[in-house]
Amino acid sequence: METRMTDRSLLTLLLLLVGCSIGSCVYETNFKFCGSWRHGNKTLTLNYNLSPGCENITVSANDSSLSVVGQITSQCTESKSLKIDPVALSTKFCLHWEPLKDHLWLELAEQELHEQNVTLCEPSCMQTCSCTDLSPEGRNQPGGVYGIANGSVQGDSPVDKVLTAYVFLGEPLNCTGEELYDNAGQRCNQVNVTKGIEMGSHVVGNVALPKTKATVVEMKGNFQGFDFKAPAPDGADPDTLPSIHLPPSLKPASRKTAKLVCTFFRNKTLFQEPKRNVEILEDVVGITVENEVITNLSKPIRIGFHHHVLPKTHSRKCVSWDTKTDPQKVNWKEDGCVTVDMGANKTECHCNHLTYFTIMVRLERRAVPHLLALTVITSLGNAVSTISCVALIMFLCNKRRAKEQSSPVHLGLAGSLFLLNLLFFFTGTLANVGGEGLCRWVGAVLHYALLSSFTWMAIEVFYTFWRVYMVFSPSPRTCFWYLIGSALPALPVLILVAMRNIYGILEVVPSDDPSNPYLMCWMRTTPEALLAHYLTNVSMLVGLVSSGLLMLFLVYWKIRDRNEWRHRKVAFLSIWGLSCLFGTTWGLGFLDFGPLSTFVLFLSCVLNSFQGFFLMLRFYVLGWVKKREEGDSTLGSSSLTGSTRQQMLQVQEKQ
Repeated sequence: METRMTDRSLLTLLLLLVGCSIGSCVYETNFKFCGSWRHGNKTLTLNYNLSPGCENITVSANDSSLSVVGQITSQCTESKSLKIDPVALSTKFCLHWEPLKDHLWLELAEQELHEQNVTLCEPSCMQTCSCTDLSPEGRNQPGGVYGIANGSVQGDSPVDKVLTAYVFLGEPLNCTGEELYDNAGQRCNQVNVTKGIEMGSHVVGNVALPKTKATVVEMKGNFQGFDFKAPAPDGADPDTLPSIHLPPSLKPASRKTAKLVCTFFRNKTLFQEPKRNVEILEDVVGITVENEVITNLSKPIRIGFHHHVLPKTHSRKCVSWDTKTDPQKVNWKEDGCVTVDMGANKTECHCNHLTYFTIMVRLERRAVPHLLALTVITSLGNAVSTISCVALIMFLCNKRRAKEQSSPVHLGLAGSLFLLNLLFFFTGTLANVGGEGLCRWVGAVLHYALLSSFTWMAIEVFYTFWRVYMVFSPSPRTCFWYLIGSALPALPVLILVAMRNIYGILEVVPSDDPSNPYLMCWMRTTPEALLAHYLTNVSMLVGLVSSGLLMLFLVYWKIRDRNEWRHRKVAFLSIWGLSCLFGTTWGLGFLDFGPLSTFVLFLSCVLNSFQGFFLMLRFYVLGWVKKREEGDSTLGSSSLTGSTRQQMLQVQEKQ
């Protein structure tokens, strides 16, 4: 009797152990560790080094880097270092581990534009040998404030202290039971995957696509998302193939099952646009859902492209093939895709629609050296010039100055420069806050302010010519000047606004960090916008600078023999002010080449951004000199009115 009881007890204990073992495999495989990474306010890096085995995994952090190192995978071997842009002094994160799929990924929770999920190990559908039951072994407390705060495992109560590292030990399991396969493969059973399907040649638009390999993913009713590699062409290295993540929202809710077809091409000549300023990289991935047009996904699809290291002077952007605008042309567009820099040789595209996707390298915009310094100088100059223009307007509106015939012309220029400097000062902020929609209108108004400033400078040239060489002829009325200076520049801007694809966000690429461009509201980089830029801005600037230099020479020729020219300070300020009034300082933009390119760039930036200040300084100094010398200065105003006109008559009488 005792023997039977003992055997029954052993059998019961054995069943309990087996049940616990199976339960552990089934229900305690997935692992989640969350915390808050406290770091400094500088460029951050994510480092990970993973290899097969089942020893431990260490998550550590300091002021500049977050590291995940260990041997817990079944087949995955990955070692990389990625840059992360900080959005605060603390970044929340969660490390997820699905051992039966050999899937490890890191979720960074505090990103502004997109949910940042970094895949450390690509998932596979099923692993028979796994490393699971991760448990903390030890923790190291730092001496400072940097590290991991509020660390918690599987949702447990967070640790109050800030620690430098968390070390987790794992247990190797070899689970082969059918129940375990059914449970662990639940997500895999949400899809049927058929690889290596031969796709025949077909035509899209005017592009004849050759035969290629395809992967068909049949999404079932319980579809919860899926990750896979692009179909491999013959001889391709699997590690260089794009990785693709399909979100749950991709499957149409109205259909029980839906087939997704993924094709892969490694031949950029088929898809290259007929332009010299851009080119696409080798890999092109096509994703379509049978009999469906997929747009505006709530969660984007993610495509990770591997590529060679690009030069710093080239910027990369995720683009999709637009076959609706003109099916007969290859048209790549950036709309609907967000570019995520995953390192020097990997870029991830987050897109909310389906079509063909690739990475486009921009060549048309030369990277700007010292962009940060130039931005600071420009912002400071715009702020000073804005205040100076207000002071100049008040100076020109006093009773004595308001009676002069040249005052309306000077007021028009001061007003247009005030609007130009004010908008340019805020254009970067408005581009980041308001986005593309607001920038369409801000860019149009900024373009109007620039054309209006050029027009008023041209009026200054014409007015000076009129007063110097047509002394006895009355000048046109004030209303005529305002009609030309204010209304005429509005005509081309209104026409360009009606075209709808001219104004928007412009990205200025810095040479030291092309992946982090400066955004501003201005004319876009489309071919239509580029043509409009040459027809309006460049052509008007060429005419303005040419006429300004000519008038500057003629004024100098008139006054070179006078006694006032010997007063060097007055002469210098007068000619300097005339050069600003006539727009000749803008001509430095045409000299931005060769070994003096950087010097000319900084000189042009200083002169043009501080232009309002220089004009105010000239008017105030010459007004003060005129009071002291009682009309001896023949350059008392830029239009050479008043005493200048009288002395011109005296010179002609002497001649």
